[in-house]
This record gives sequence, structure tokens and C-alpha cells, in this order.
Amino acid sequence: MGSAGNAALLTFKFIAGVLGNSSAMIADAVHSLSDFVTDLLVLVFVSISAKPQDQSHDYGHGKFETIASFLIGLALVAAATGIVVSGVLKFLAWLDGAQLEAPGWIALWAALLSIAIKELLYQYTARKGRQLDSQVMIANAWHHRSDALSSIGAALGIGLAILLGRRWTVLDPLASIVVGLMLVKVAYELLKTSINELTESSLPADTEQEIMQIIQSFDDVRQPHNLRTRRIGNRVAIEAHVRMDGRLPLSTVHERATTIERKLKERFGAHTHVTLHMEPIK
Repeated sequence: MGSAGNAALLTFKFIAGVLGNSSAMIADAVHSLSDFVTDLLVLVFVSISAKPQDQSHDYGHGKFETIASFLIGLALVAAATGIVVSGVLKFLAWLDGAQLEAPGWIALWAALLSIAIKELLYQYTARKGRQLDSQVMIANAWHHRSDALSSIGAALGIGLAILLGRRWTVLDPLASIVVGLMLVKVAYELLKTSINELTESSLPADTEQEIMQIIQSFDDVRQPHNLRTRRIGNRVAIEAHVRMDGRLPLSTVHERATTIERKLKERFGAHTHVTLHMEPIK
């Protein structure tokens, strides 16, 4: 859905940007091109991350999804850099006395159409990402939203440049600079999240507290400790030490460990990796 929408939009935006003499619209088209490329990345990497664990990947292939999120962030940085540099060069040329061409109405209509389509794609992809608990889908949804935001900036710059006359054509490249800076912020958030996962960052403190509460909800369990957590793509890995009465039969301790594991999987997903180390209380 996303790649089809982006393919149509980037083609229309490039044509509208060239015919409408709008650097803001061409910058917006570059953003849609980066969206299209990242859609292809998502399709490839999600298909890989969905593979079950095998001999070479004991914890599955979920990290490939994190790699895809990281590449999406890099693509956004590249797109943002190109947009900002192009806008700055045109602004400097205007300061030197160059007369910038006023954008045409086709560029404005393209920006308005893009806002509507990209916001719809954001809503659809974000909803699916939450349903599937897929970080890369949610990241790609924000890529759609960032394109909608960039189109709002482009529409403002183009519209004002048209309505205020040739003296204000500089608003078009200024709008493209604002668009680029907005993309940098979105890229930073995506890269921060994916780098945290790739470097085995722990789950948020409130999530770890919830895990401890689930373990402690059983009366015969004592002093859970050494909790370690991480994300593996759209899956969660949990390790913990749990103490029980050392006089209990091994079968009883095993049954309790299985019950705790089942409870954690009910909360965090059937594919959650749970490792419990049972210790006796002397």
C-alpha cells in the first residue's frame, strides 16, 4: 500500500516541481523517493525477520527488522541533508541578487494532494504496525507522516510565494529548508530507537517493573532478581533469577517456572523469549 502510494506521488511531485518551478516541491519529491526506497527495505527485511529460529540464529531473525529501521533513519538523514543544502544554496543566490522563479499552481495542488494521501498512509500503516507489534512498520508510518509534514511546509512556502508576488519567491526555498530540518528530527528519533535495540538496550523501566510484578504475583515465589531484558525486532527477551522453597520437589518448581513463563508470554507475546533461573531458599 505504502510503496504504491509513494511511487505515484513521487512521479507526480517531480513533474509538478519541474513544471511549477518549485524547489520546495522537488525537495518534497525527493522525500517521497526516500519513502519509496524505505518501503522496499521494509518489504525485504520484514520477510527475513519473520523467519523462525534456525541453527545459525537461535533467537530468530528479529534483529533484521531493527536493521531496517536503522536504514530508514539513514535514508531520512540523506534526504534531509540534500533538501537543506539545496534550499540554502538557493537562498544564498537570492541574497546575492538572483531572481528566483515564482512557483506555479500545479506545485501547490501537488503539495495539497500529498498531504491528504500521506496522512491516510500514516494512519493505516501505524494502525497495522501496532496490531502486529512491528517497530519497523511504526517507523515507516512516521516516514509517511514526515512526508505529510514536509508537504505542509512546501504548501505554505509555495502558496505564499504565489500569492505575495515575485518579491517573496524566496519563501519557496526557505520552506524546503524548514522541511529538511523537520526530517532531521524524525530521523534522529528513528536512529536513536534502532541503535538502542542493536546495542542491547534494556526495556523501559516501567516495563521491567511490570515484569517483576508479574513474577511476584505468585505466593510461592520469592525475591526475583538479576532481571535482564532486551528487544529482538518485534519480540521481547526476558531473563530473571527466581527463588523458591528448596524443599519443594523439582516437578513443582518446574511447573511454577512454566506458569510464570506462560503469564509473561500472555502479556508480551507468544514469541517472547523467557529464561528463568530457579534458586532454592535455604
